Amino acid sequence: MKRITLVAFLVSSTFFAFGQVLPSFQFGLKGGFNLSKFSTENTFASDNKAGYYGGIWTRIGAAGIHLQPELYLSGKNTTLKNNAGLENDVKFTSLDVPVLIGTKIGAAGIGFRLNTGPVASFILSKEQTFEDAASDIFAGKFKDQAFAWQFGTGLDVGKLSVDLRYEMGLSKLNDAGYPDTKLNMFTFGIGLRLF
Repeated sequence: MKRITLVAFLVSSTFFAFGQVLPSFQFGLKGGFNLSKFSTENTFASDNKAGYYGGIWTRIGAAGIHLQPELYLSGKNTTLKNNAGLENDVKFTSLDVPVLIGTKIGAAGIGFRLNTGPVASFILSKEQTFEDAASDIFAGKFKDQAFAWQFGTGLDVGKLSVDLRYEMGLSKLNDAGYPDTKLNMFTFGIGLRLF
């Protein structure tokens, strides 16, 4: 009985290890929401506000390591506040392109992932609403692109996946006199692997 158990363990371990070594390609859809917040130095504070994102992802991997390029349409919302309490609601839509590297641990269709990598964001449209009292103060002029870095974790169960990530802004998003306006963001997404 001990031999049968030992043989079964060795065979299953071999299949698990072999499955992690073989090259694989996956493609799917993902959507979710984000909580974005501007990081600023001293003059401005910013509250988290909910937005959305949706798009496609691919995962190419072998030997337990994978490259995961993605493409998302993302709506980002936040509110800037100055020391006097005046507010500016900022909304914009961007095309986000994360290129993540990660690892996956698991077997039998269930896996736990860790990912990190750069994100390029290309702003597609801008909409800013100003209160009359703050219209001259918050004349934000947002750049057409920005760069960030993502850190995240995920869980795969069959064809479904759940991802939780933090995105740290690396680029200032404006040239209108804000001391340091970088966008930091949490994202939560649910994905479906198509193949």
